[in-house]
Amino acid sequence: MALLLGCDFSSSPGPRKHIVIAWGHSDGSRLRLDSLERLQSLDAFTAALQSHPSWLGGFDLPFGLPRELVEHLSWPTRWEDCIAHYAAMPRPKIRDLFAAFCDSRPAGAKFAHRATDGPAGSSPSMKWVNPPVAYMLHAGVPAILAAGAYFPGLQTPDSQGPRIALEAYPGMLAREVLGAQSYKSDDKAKQTPERLIARKDLINALELGQTRWGTRLKLSHAQRDALAQDASGDALDAVLCLVQAAWAQAAHAQGDVRYGLPPAMDPLEGWILGA
Repeated sequence: MALLLGCDFSSSPGPRKHIVIAWGHSDGSRLRLDSLERLQSLDAFTAALQSHPSWLGGFDLPFGLPRELVEHLSWPTRWEDCIAHYAAMPRPKIRDLFAAFCDSRPAGAKFAHRATDGPAGSSPSMKWVNPPVAYMLHAGVPAILAAGAYFPGLQTPDSQGPRIALEAYPGMLAREVLGAQSYKSDDKAKQTPERLIARKDLINALELGQTRWGTRLKLSHAQRDALAQDASGDALDAVLCLVQAAWAQAAHAQGDVRYGLPPAMDPLEGWILGA
């Protein structure tokens, strides 16, 4: 069985806010959570990815910027060139460029969106606050590339190696079970009993395979308690990304060379698994 990972990412990891990786294996419709790894730096993140010779991972961060934004800024439109250009830019410069773009647009249409944002219900990847997904892309994609990962749909097939990186989004999967009900918060004042119940409901649905993905999550009692008690939801989000990675692995095993990504996806913007 191939090694799978799901990653809840932070663009500024440290003692208070970790990057969390859920490692696991899938056998048909059953997915086993092997371990949770918490990392406090980007270097530790890249090292963790490099510590295994092969894996298929679902990462909770955007892999690309909206084509509309890239073309407006006259940046390279080949994905790897665009990422290199973007990664070389300091965050304050990114913020100023993106803010100027938004300021020039009418109310209600400030941000440019990727094609995947609508069906996934995700934030625009150029957003630099609440959540700062633009900075997650800026920090995360270069770190994953440094680990030798291959990005299906964004890189040519001749670049493929034994580490496969796919964009995941835990909120999309959580909404299938909970609707608009919140299950997490980094704010201790908002870590309520209602959110604890929602996490338990979500975990139970994953164990029973009660999502359109159909994957049944296998947990130990200790793992189940740990996921429920993590009020930030970071560990549970990593596991949700792991479930999406397992779905992509199953799609590939059935002959889909794109791991479930649509053939018509924009090779600059990227796509969220299952959107």
